[in-house]
Amino acid sequence: MDTLFKPHWSMTNPHLQTLLPRFVRKAPLFTPMWECIQTPDSDFLDLAWSEDWNQLQAYRKPIFVLFHGLEGSFNSPYANGLMQAFAQRGWLSVMMHFRGCSGKPNKQARAYHSGETEDARLFLEHLHQRFPYNPKVAVGISLGGNMLVNYLAKYADQPLLNEATIISAPLDLAACSKRIERGFSKLYNSYLLGSLKQSALQKLHLLEDKLGIDRETIQNMRFLHQFDDAITAPLHGFLNARDYYQKCSGLPKLNQTSIPINLIHAKDDPFMTDEVIPNFKLADNITYHLMPKGGHVGFIQGTPSSPKFWLEMVVPAFYDKFVSSIYYQDVNHDRTLARN
Repeated sequence: MDTLFKPHWSMTNPHLQTLLPRFVRKAPLFTPMWECIQTPDSDFLDLAWSEDWNQLQAYRKPIFVLFHGLEGSFNSPYANGLMQAFAQRGWLSVMMHFRGCSGKPNKQARAYHSGETEDARLFLEHLHQRFPYNPKVAVGISLGGNMLVNYLAKYADQPLLNEATIISAPLDLAACSKRIERGFSKLYNSYLLGSLKQSALQKLHLLEDKLGIDRETIQNMRFLHQFDDAITAPLHGFLNARDYYQKCSGLPKLNQTSIPINLIHAKDDPFMTDEVIPNFKLADNITYHLMPKGGHVGFIQGTPSSPKFWLEMVVPAFYDKFVSSIYYQDVNHDRTLARN
């Protein structure tokens, strides 16, 4: 498998790469099985599974874990695509929706952010309790990737994961916040901010009680950093957006991680600047894949008439060894039973 992304000459534009997946894949590739787990603060996390996790065959598979990007969900093209790609190679796939991202508002004023790791920990403990012996690999996309770096650094001694891949992650939050306010990238700012504002207005009564913020203030926001300054930061214990960006950027925490990590980033990502590219020596557990092209979570190969999702071919191939290992465990277990 060629791990170098090479787009067709007609699909090299970074904005085309970023937007094309939504036109190529207008509907999810499969219907997920849903599970809801309760959080200690009387809220909930919705999980989307590739198949029924209660069936015996599920316990014989390695587990692929996906953390989505800002305002993403199972319906995001990369999400159901990667889940299916792993499932077709013998994995049990599952995605945790960040609070408020599964199609219904969460119950608390708090939501999620790029450095919030406690929900991920609860979810992974839930998985470990159910599947203690199954290999587990996680992929974090965009905001979910930055969160995953924070998680792997914080829980380096016991990550409950075997390996991970981080894709198109805004590892320098301040730099990315500024970048998305310039040029054509303002389109992404407007789209993401609109979704965040809609989610906030759905639970305005909770935010009014917690922050004293009103409908007009939310509606008048024009940039993501304004939302982070007025809502994300104070709601989650930060002084302001600058404090949040500084404390939650994953770049300075990369070398605090312990498990093998693949980092995939496109140099032309319209959400980012070169400030997200590490300018220091990475630890031996990190393999960095910097692609000249690819956009933001794009990486579409093939031709305009027959596009292919490069990530769905390359990322599962990183981890085929886990499918083989659990297969041989099952064969040896069956042979032991036969002898007895």
